[in-house]
Amino acid sequence: MYAPDCQYHNGHYYLYYCLANNTKTEGVATSNSPNGPFTNGTNIKVGGFNEIDPAVFIDDDGQAYYIWGQFNAKMAKLKPDMISIDTATIRENIVTEKEHFFHEGGYLVKRDGIYYFVYAHMGRAGRPTCIGYATSNSPMGPYTYGGVIIDNDHSDPGCWNNHGSIAEFNGQWYVFYHRPTHASYTMRKACLEPIAFAEDGSIAEVEMTSQGAAAPFAMGTQIDAAQACLLYGNTRIRAIARDNEALCEIQNDDAAAYKYINFDRNADSLKIHIMPGQASFDIDVKLGSAWGKTIARINVPANTAGKEAITYSCKIEQTDGVHAVWLKFWGNPGKEAYIDWLQFF
Repeated sequence: MYAPDCQYHNGHYYLYYCLANNTKTEGVATSNSPNGPFTNGTNIKVGGFNEIDPAVFIDDDGQAYYIWGQFNAKMAKLKPDMISIDTATIRENIVTEKEHFFHEGGYLVKRDGIYYFVYAHMGRAGRPTCIGYATSNSPMGPYTYGGVIIDNDHSDPGCWNNHGSIAEFNGQWYVFYHRPTHASYTMRKACLEPIAFAEDGSIAEVEMTSQGAAAPFAMGTQIDAAQACLLYGNTRIRAIARDNEALCEIQNDDAAAYKYINFDRNADSLKIHIMPGQASFDIDVKLGSAWGKTIARINVPANTAGKEAITYSCKIEQTDGVHAVWLKFWGNPGKEAYIDWLQFF
């Protein structure tokens, strides 16, 4: 299925979908539980405007709207059965690639009387790596371009697109988005970050972090290397076991970032769990950026004796405060090398 959406209404859950092997097959299935099973799949007749990525929004007055499309978003009113579209209400160009950088993955939510149309944004990197938004005083527009909420560029060498939404939980709003892994645009990891609204209703862009909605990593926390939020070069996150991912396929001049770490007790040491490769390589531990201050350098000898992963310990330049930590790699250790976790003390 291409980017399905689920909506609850009158005691039932409705799963709206578009079949990936036939983009003219848009439909809806129903269940009494959000966990399914969803049954009784029924085609939705969209008046010949068949496309992808359906979503449904229910307004305060109970009127439901069906949203779908690629490059230009379509919208129509749903009939009370939540299955049939009122084809007389179909409108095209709700948001467009030309005016709003719209690519696909439309999603609608309302906050303080403002309608937020959230979507995969095509305005950077030549691909839809961003989650963008536009606003209106009416569900069917017109919509004014708002900007970017988050950009997942450089989260993985295979980064291609980004789908997401925004939602409120316990008084805090979040943007939900995905980061690719395994250098593959089809391998996607669900992520979220807190967001904030200005007095005028605009949303400030937020960055990808390793901790997401949590506080920065505290001293002594074993940080999974797969929580790197930025990757430069060939390095990617890859599964090394059924229940474990690591930083793999390291090459010379690659870099990986961890945002953020709270050095609240004047840290002076580091442990890092590494599988050595066929050739030796060095790791510079840096603050702020891949070209920032180096607080440690680790030399990882070649794995000439069939060694298993090893925990290296080293001193770092004494550090305090909250910092982004970057690992900068020098040398080509080979595909079998990986980094599993790191821990500051």
